[in-house]
Amino acid sequence: MQTGEGNGPNTAAEPTEVPLQLSNIKALVEKVYVDGLGRTKDDLVIKTVRELFEAGDFQQVVLKSQEVRSKLEKLGCFKNVGVFIDTSRGEDASSNGLEITFSVKELKRVLGGITTLVGNNEGSLVIKSNLPNTFGRGENLQVEYTYGTKQSKGFNGMFIKPLHNKANTILTSSFYQKNSEWVTSGYHLCEQGISLDASFDSVPLVRHNLQWEGIWRELSCQSRTTAFPVREQAGHSLKSALRHMIHFDNRDSTIFSSRGTLFQMVQELAGIGGDVGFIKHELNYQLNVPVTNDVVIQGSFQGGFMKRLNDEKLIYICDRFFLGGPHTIRGFEQRGIGPQSDNQALGAQGYWAAGLHLYTPLPFKPGQGGIGDILRTHFFVNAGNIDNFDFSDNLKESARILTDRYRLSYGMGLMLRLGTTARIELNYCVPIRSQRGDRTHHGVQVAVGVQFL
Repeated sequence: MQTGEGNGPNTAAEPTEVPLQLSNIKALVEKVYVDGLGRTKDDLVIKTVRELFEAGDFQQVVLKSQEVRSKLEKLGCFKNVGVFIDTSRGEDASSNGLEITFSVKELKRVLGGITTLVGNNEGSLVIKSNLPNTFGRGENLQVEYTYGTKQSKGFNGMFIKPLHNKANTILTSSFYQKNSEWVTSGYHLCEQGISLDASFDSVPLVRHNLQWEGIWRELSCQSRTTAFPVREQAGHSLKSALRHMIHFDNRDSTIFSSRGTLFQMVQELAGIGGDVGFIKHELNYQLNVPVTNDVVIQGSFQGGFMKRLNDEKLIYICDRFFLGGPHTIRGFEQRGIGPQSDNQALGAQGYWAAGLHLYTPLPFKPGQGGIGDILRTHFFVNAGNIDNFDFSDNLKESARILTDRYRLSYGMGLMLRLGTTARIELNYCVPIRSQRGDRTHHGVQVAVGVQFL
């Protein structure tokens, strides 16, 4: 009887599968085609696809093709972008040569529609029309008209010009007119202005905006019961302001965040022309920490301070900070915290607000495509203070001023997500610390909006 070495009789060794390494396959991009171009300029497309010719193997070709596809989609010129990779053809084609074809579909020359917008407990109807890829390099000219449920209305015209550089620089110029009613402060405000904006990235996820804004404003009394401190500010004013904004956001979601940080800071200098003059700083910070897969603790802080530029320049009520309401310190009425006159909010030149939140999907379970994905249970504690703070050089005294007369509330409720940008909150609120003149709201409070403390 004959036996094989190490194996039974008539036993053959099984073949070993060797994984295919794409990085070991030499490849060279020889030609790139872009099908579907119409009004988009060739120089913009050539600049975007040029990096494909740097690939040296098939793995780099695949990765760079997807990167270029993503860049083409972000140009603001195309609706759809497809990519196809094939071997080179023709007499001059090399054995490892490749041809890459991008199939693009340009945006229509004119787009428009009617949408709704929610925010600050107000719904608005927005009629919009725009000309995408206006001059063939991703520009966008758009005009929109907004009509709100609380008698606020306005129009806005905007021209956006991307520069397509490494910093993702975008230049924006706009003109607008906006009418708004502020019942809690007893005034009506009409604003007509122009603005110039340059936005760019300094490092990944850190976005800067440099702005200049010129506004002609008309403030008028809403009724005969408007408080005298508001009446004496009625009339026309001209504001010219420079503004710097910095924005960092690595949250996994803007509505129901389970992890990540949001940081926003705005610095404004008004008074380069016009009769309005101040220096203004404002900060917004949010930190989300997951306790389990479904339970999240969130800490948030907002604060601002402004100072009059000189005795010749004024600060109007529409420039000041306000606090209170379901979007900031829950358990108080809208603008219900801080200086008041005849039960109308006057605003102040400094404030801070903080919140500690616990979010849980109970009793529903998320991830199943059901109600658990759009509904959360909410427990919160809010605190804050607002006043015309007069800070001294004594650090201990300044800290006492900030914490003295603070307000405090707590509660629980439900949050319902609306799309990807807004939410509805239905909370039962209990204010446990308030000051004389504050307008508290003990009980159920409803809010619709985009930004919350």
